Amino acid sequence: MAVREVHASAITDAVKKLCLEANWNLEADMLRAFDRALATERSPAGRQVLQILQQNAEMARSRRIPYCQDTGYTVVFIDVGQDVHITGADLSDAIDEGVRQGYREGFLRTSIVADPIFERRNTLDNTPAFVHTRIVPGDQIRIQVDAKGGGSENKGRHAMLKPSDGIEGVREFVLRTVAEAGPDACPPGIIGVGVGGNFEYAAILAKRALMRKVGQPHPDPRVAAFEAELFEQCNALGIGPQSLGGTQTVLAVHVETMATHIASLPVAVNIECHAHRTGTRVI
Repeated sequence: MAVREVHASAITDAVKKLCLEANWNLEADMLRAFDRALATERSPAGRQVLQILQQNAEMARSRRIPYCQDTGYTVVFIDVGQDVHITGADLSDAIDEGVRQGYREGFLRTSIVADPIFERRNTLDNTPAFVHTRIVPGDQIRIQVDAKGGGSENKGRHAMLKPSDGIEGVREFVLRTVAEAGPDACPPGIIGVGVGGNFEYAAILAKRALMRKVGQPHPDPRVAAFEAELFEQCNALGIGPQSLGGTQTVLAVHVETMATHIASLPVAVNIECHAHRTGTRVI
Protein backbone atom coordinates (compact mmCIF):
# COMPACT_ATOMS: atom_id res chain seq x y z
CA MET A 1 0.00 0.00 0.00
CA ALA A 2 1.25 3.46 -0.89
CA VAL A 3 2.09 5.81 1.94
CA ARG A 4 -0.49 8.55 2.42
CA GLU A 5 0.80 11.97 3.34
CA VAL A 6 -1.12 14.06 5.89
CA HIS A 7 -0.01 17.61 6.59
CA ALA A 8 0.28 18.50 10.25
CA SER A 9 -2.06 21.44 9.70
CA ALA A 10 -4.93 18.97 9.18
CA ILE A 11 -4.24 17.53 12.64
CA THR A 12 -4.05 21.01 14.15
CA ASP A 13 -7.37 21.99 12.58
CA ALA A 14 -9.09 18.79 13.76
CA VAL A 15 -7.84 19.21 17.34
CA LYS A 16 -8.88 22.86 17.40
CA LYS A 17 -12.42 22.03 16.30
CA LEU A 18 -12.66 19.13 18.75
CA CYS A 19 -11.61 21.38 21.64
CA LEU A 20 -14.29 23.92 20.76
CA GLU A 21 -17.10 21.49 19.99
CA ALA A 22 -16.45 19.25 22.99
CA ASN A 23 -16.80 22.21 25.34
CA TRP A 24 -19.95 23.50 23.63
CA ASN A 25 -21.80 20.33 22.63
CA LEU A 26 -22.31 17.25 24.76
CA GLU A 27 -22.47 14.24 22.47
CA ALA A 28 -25.74 12.43 21.79
CA ASP A 29 -24.80 9.41 23.91
CA MET A 30 -24.33 11.66 26.94
CA LEU A 31 -27.64 13.44 26.37
CA ARG A 32 -29.39 10.07 26.15
CA ALA A 33 -27.73 9.06 29.42
CA PHE A 34 -29.26 12.14 31.07
CA ASP A 35 -32.66 11.08 29.71
CA ARG A 36 -32.27 7.56 31.10
CA ALA A 37 -31.18 8.89 34.48
CA LEU A 38 -34.11 11.31 34.66
CA ALA A 39 -36.53 8.49 33.87
CA THR A 40 -35.06 6.41 36.70
CA GLU A 41 -34.21 8.94 39.41
CA ARG A 42 -36.56 8.74 42.40
CA SER A 43 -35.38 11.75 44.38
CA PRO A 44 -37.13 15.08 43.63
CA ALA A 45 -33.87 16.94 44.27
CA GLY A 46 -32.00 14.54 42.03
CA ARG A 47 -34.56 14.98 39.25
CA GLN A 48 -34.28 18.74 39.53
CA VAL A 49 -30.49 18.57 39.22
CA LEU A 50 -30.75 16.38 36.12
CA GLN A 51 -33.23 18.78 34.53
CA ILE A 52 -30.87 21.70 35.23
CA LEU A 53 -27.99 19.77 33.64
CA GLN A 54 -30.11 19.18 30.53
CA GLN A 55 -30.97 22.88 30.37
CA ASN A 56 -27.31 23.77 30.83
CA ALA A 57 -26.33 21.49 27.95
CA GLU A 58 -28.89 23.14 25.67
CA MET A 59 -27.71 26.66 26.61
CA ALA A 60 -24.09 25.68 25.96
CA ARG A 61 -25.03 24.29 22.52
CA SER A 62 -27.28 27.15 21.43
CA ARG A 63 -25.05 29.95 22.71
CA ARG A 64 -21.72 28.25 21.88
CA ILE A 65 -20.41 28.75 25.39
CA PRO A 66 -18.67 26.25 27.70
CA TYR A 67 -20.90 23.68 29.38
CA CYS A 68 -18.65 24.04 32.47
CA GLN A 69 -16.29 26.81 33.53
CA ASP A 70 -13.54 24.20 34.07
CA THR A 71 -12.72 23.54 30.43
CA GLY A 72 -10.29 20.88 31.47
CA TYR A 73 -7.09 19.14 30.72
CA THR A 74 -6.95 18.36 27.01
CA VAL A 75 -6.55 14.59 26.78
CA VAL A 76 -5.90 13.29 23.27
CA PHE A 77 -6.03 9.68 22.12
CA ILE A 78 -4.60 9.46 18.61
CA ASP A 79 -4.36 6.34 16.47
CA VAL A 80 -1.97 6.88 13.56
CA GLY A 81 -2.15 4.46 10.65
CA GLN A 82 1.19 2.89 9.86
CA ASP A 83 0.72 3.85 6.19
CA VAL A 84 0.50 7.56 7.05
CA HIS A 85 3.40 9.98 6.74
CA ILE A 86 2.83 13.21 8.70
CA THR A 87 4.49 16.20 7.05
CA GLY A 88 5.01 19.83 7.92
CA ALA A 89 5.51 19.63 11.69
CA ASP A 90 6.08 17.34 14.63
CA LEU A 91 2.93 15.45 15.70
CA SER A 92 3.06 16.72 19.30
CA ASP A 93 3.56 20.28 18.12
CA ALA A 94 0.61 19.95 15.73
CA ILE A 95 -1.65 18.73 18.53
CA ASP A 96 -0.57 21.47 20.93
CA GLU A 97 -1.10 24.10 18.27
CA GLY A 98 -4.65 22.84 17.80
CA VAL A 99 -5.28 23.08 21.55
CA ARG A 100 -3.74 26.56 21.61
CA GLN A 101 -5.92 27.82 18.77
CA GLY A 102 -9.09 26.23 20.09
CA TYR A 103 -8.79 27.55 23.62
CA ARG A 104 -7.84 31.04 22.47
CA GLU A 105 -10.47 31.35 19.73
CA GLY A 106 -13.18 29.94 21.95
CA PHE A 107 -12.19 32.04 24.98
CA LEU A 108 -12.01 28.79 26.95
CA ARG A 109 -10.45 28.85 30.40
CA THR A 110 -6.82 27.81 30.43
CA SER A 111 -6.00 25.54 33.35
CA ILE A 112 -2.50 24.12 32.80
CA VAL A 113 0.52 25.19 34.83
CA ALA A 114 3.97 24.51 33.38
CA ASP A 115 5.66 23.58 36.65
CA PRO A 116 3.73 21.40 39.10
CA ILE A 117 5.81 22.07 42.23
CA PHE A 118 7.33 25.52 42.38
CA GLU A 119 5.97 28.53 40.44
CA ARG A 120 2.81 26.84 39.04
CA ARG A 121 2.59 29.51 36.34
CA ASN A 122 -0.29 29.14 33.87
CA THR A 123 0.82 28.40 30.30
CA LEU A 124 -2.10 30.62 29.13
CA ASP A 125 -3.09 28.36 26.23
CA ASN A 126 -4.00 25.06 27.93
CA THR A 127 -0.95 23.32 26.53
CA PRO A 128 0.61 20.88 26.69
CA ALA A 129 -2.06 18.34 25.83
CA PHE A 130 -1.81 14.90 27.42
CA VAL A 131 -1.39 12.64 24.42
CA HIS A 132 -1.67 8.85 24.07
CA THR A 133 -0.48 7.62 20.67
CA ARG A 134 -0.92 4.22 19.04
CA ILE A 135 0.37 3.03 15.68
CA VAL A 136 -2.37 1.00 14.00
CA PRO A 137 -2.93 -0.61 10.59
CA GLY A 138 -4.25 1.55 7.77
CA ASP A 139 -3.82 5.01 6.27
CA GLN A 140 -6.05 7.10 8.51
CA ILE A 141 -5.59 9.11 11.70
CA ARG A 142 -8.26 8.85 14.39
CA ILE A 143 -8.27 11.62 17.01
CA GLN A 144 -10.32 11.56 20.21
CA VAL A 145 -10.36 14.52 22.60
CA ASP A 146 -11.60 14.62 26.18
CA ALA A 147 -11.85 17.98 27.95
CA LYS A 148 -11.28 16.45 31.37
CA GLY A 149 -12.28 18.47 34.42
CA GLY A 150 -9.83 18.81 37.28
CA GLY A 151 -12.30 18.10 40.09
CA SER A 152 -13.22 14.63 38.87
CA GLU A 153 -9.66 13.91 37.76
CA ASN A 154 -8.41 14.59 41.28
CA LYS A 155 -10.65 11.82 42.63
CA GLY A 156 -9.05 9.12 40.51
CA ARG A 157 -7.32 6.33 42.41
CA HIS A 158 -4.80 3.56 41.67
CA ALA A 159 -3.96 0.38 43.56
CA MET A 160 -1.69 -2.61 43.13
CA LEU A 161 -3.93 -5.35 44.52
CA LYS A 162 -2.87 -8.93 45.19
CA PRO A 163 -4.05 -11.51 42.65
CA SER A 164 -5.81 -13.28 45.50
CA ASP A 165 -8.00 -10.17 45.97
CA GLY A 166 -9.67 -11.14 42.71
CA ILE A 167 -12.84 -9.63 41.34
CA GLU A 168 -14.17 -8.85 44.82
CA GLY A 169 -11.07 -6.82 45.57
CA VAL A 170 -11.58 -4.85 42.35
CA ARG A 171 -15.25 -4.33 43.20
CA GLU A 172 -14.47 -3.06 46.70
CA PHE A 173 -11.83 -0.67 45.38
CA VAL A 174 -14.16 0.80 42.74
CA LEU A 175 -17.04 1.29 45.17
CA ARG A 176 -14.81 2.82 47.82
CA THR A 177 -13.33 5.23 45.28
CA VAL A 178 -16.76 6.38 44.12
CA ALA A 179 -18.03 6.73 47.69
CA GLU A 180 -15.00 8.75 48.80
CA ALA A 181 -15.22 11.01 45.73
CA GLY A 182 -18.71 12.14 46.78
CA PRO A 183 -19.56 15.69 45.68
CA ASP A 184 -16.00 16.51 44.60
CA ALA A 185 -16.41 14.47 41.40
CA CYS A 186 -19.63 16.34 40.41
CA PRO A 187 -21.93 13.34 39.98
CA PRO A 188 -23.60 11.84 38.07
CA GLY A 189 -20.74 10.83 35.86
CA ILE A 190 -18.93 8.01 34.09
CA ILE A 191 -16.64 5.61 35.94
CA GLY A 192 -13.66 4.35 33.95
CA VAL A 193 -11.96 1.27 35.40
CA GLY A 194 -8.68 -0.22 34.18
CA VAL A 195 -7.73 -3.70 35.38
CA GLY A 196 -4.46 -5.36 34.42
CA GLY A 197 -1.43 -4.21 32.50
CA ASN A 198 1.17 -2.72 34.82
CA PHE A 199 1.42 0.31 37.10
CA GLU A 200 1.08 2.98 34.43
CA TYR A 201 -1.01 1.09 31.89
CA ALA A 202 -3.90 0.43 34.30
CA ALA A 203 -4.41 4.20 34.53
CA ILE A 204 -4.37 4.57 30.74
CA LEU A 205 -6.92 1.77 30.47
CA ALA A 206 -9.18 3.59 32.94
CA LYS A 207 -8.89 6.82 30.98
CA ARG A 208 -9.45 5.06 27.66
CA ALA A 209 -12.57 3.39 29.11
CA LEU A 210 -14.15 6.85 29.37
CA MET A 211 -13.92 7.29 25.60
CA ARG A 212 -16.39 4.48 24.91
CA LYS A 213 -19.95 5.57 24.05
CA VAL A 214 -21.76 6.13 27.36
CA GLY A 215 -23.28 2.88 28.54
CA GLN A 216 -21.90 0.79 25.66
CA PRO A 217 -21.12 -2.62 27.19
CA HIS A 218 -17.75 -4.30 26.94
CA PRO A 219 -17.60 -6.90 24.12
CA ASP A 220 -16.59 -9.63 26.58
CA PRO A 221 -19.87 -10.74 28.22
CA ARG A 222 -18.11 -11.45 31.53
CA VAL A 223 -16.71 -7.94 31.70
CA ALA A 224 -20.05 -6.50 30.55
CA ALA A 225 -21.82 -8.34 33.37
CA PHE A 226 -19.29 -6.95 35.87
CA GLU A 227 -19.90 -3.43 34.51
CA ALA A 228 -23.64 -3.87 35.01
CA GLU A 229 -23.11 -5.05 38.58
CA LEU A 230 -20.84 -2.12 39.38
CA PHE A 231 -23.35 0.29 37.84
CA GLU A 232 -26.11 -0.95 40.13
CA GLN A 233 -23.86 -1.02 43.18
CA CYS A 234 -22.47 2.49 42.60
CA ASN A 235 -25.99 3.86 42.27
CA ALA A 236 -27.06 1.98 45.40
CA LEU A 237 -24.60 4.16 47.35
CA GLY A 238 -27.34 6.81 47.38
CA ILE A 239 -25.02 9.76 46.65
CA GLY A 240 -27.20 10.95 43.79
CA PRO A 241 -26.92 13.90 41.39
CA GLN A 242 -24.61 16.56 42.83
CA SER A 243 -24.52 14.46 46.03
CA LEU A 244 -28.01 15.61 47.06
CA GLY A 245 -29.14 12.02 47.46
CA GLY A 246 -30.80 9.78 44.93
CA THR A 247 -30.52 6.71 42.78
CA GLN A 248 -28.38 8.11 39.95
CA THR A 249 -24.83 8.57 41.20
CA VAL A 250 -23.27 7.29 37.97
CA LEU A 251 -24.48 7.22 34.38
CA ALA A 252 -22.27 4.31 33.32
CA VAL A 253 -19.38 2.13 34.44
CA HIS A 254 -16.87 1.14 31.75
CA VAL A 255 -14.20 -1.48 32.47
CA GLU A 256 -11.16 -2.20 30.29
CA THR A 257 -8.79 -5.09 30.95
CA MET A 258 -5.53 -6.46 29.62
CA ALA A 259 -2.90 -9.07 30.42
CA THR A 260 -0.79 -8.64 33.54
CA HIS A 261 2.02 -10.27 35.55
CA ILE A 262 1.25 -13.44 37.52
CA ALA A 263 2.07 -11.58 40.76
CA SER A 264 0.04 -8.43 39.99
CA LEU A 265 -3.50 -7.11 39.92
CA PRO A 266 -3.26 -3.40 39.03
CA VAL A 267 -6.52 -1.43 39.24
CA ALA A 268 -7.18 2.21 38.38
CA VAL A 269 -10.38 4.24 38.59
CA ASN A 270 -10.78 7.45 36.59
CA ILE A 271 -13.99 9.38 37.23
CA GLU A 272 -15.62 11.64 34.65
CA CYS A 273 -18.08 14.20 35.97
CA HIS A 274 -21.40 15.11 34.34
CA ALA A 275 -19.39 17.43 32.07
CA HIS A 276 -18.37 14.49 29.88
CA ARG A 277 -17.00 16.46 26.91
CA THR A 278 -15.56 14.30 24.16
CA GLY A 279 -15.31 14.24 20.39
CA THR A 280 -13.80 12.21 17.56
CA ARG A 281 -12.41 13.05 14.12
CA VAL A 282 -10.96 10.77 11.46
CA ILE A 283 -8.52 12.22 8.92
